[in-house]
Amino acid sequence: MKIGEKIKNLRQLSSLTQEELAERAELTKGFISQVERDLTSISLDSLIQILDALDIDLSHFFKEMVEERIVFKRADKIKIRRDGVTAFELLVPGSANRSMEPVKLTLKPGEKTEEEEPHPGEEMGYIIKGKVNIRLGDHSYDAEEGDCFYFMANRAHQIGNTGRGEAVVLWITSPPSF
Repeated sequence: MKIGEKIKNLRQLSSLTQEELAERAELTKGFISQVERDLTSISLDSLIQILDALDIDLSHFFKEMVEERIVFKRADKIKIRRDGVTAFELLVPGSANRSMEPVKLTLKPGEKTEEEEPHPGEEMGYIIKGKVNIRLGDHSYDAEEGDCFYFMANRAHQIGNTGRGEAVVLWITSPPSF
């Protein structure tokens, strides 16, 4: 979306005419019209005047202009080796800056993650393939393909492959921890 189009949409949402917006922003109606049709460039000062008149914060204005990415392709995944584990795949690049972080964890037979220290947050996993053991504090839980787990991360925890073949887990942490 272009700046002029966005200003026009915000003006209309505020039920203002171009003339009313121009008055509030101390600009001319003709200038507002040209900006909305992207026929002229706008200075930062004029943009701030318009946004103040619409009661919109400058950072909020531009934040909404960035289109949210919905689909992440195979090529977007980031493979990392952590704690000696064969394959952690970050499924959503930049998810460390979001509320949750999905990871695909692949473990060879007998392989396990290093023990995670207690931390604030929650963790959830879905076993895509194989058998795993989830150690949570002094307790141990077995899960296999099709099962899932969910726990508060306030106790030490670890995931290990207890099967004869590869284990694959979709593991989601909130807040992000990878």
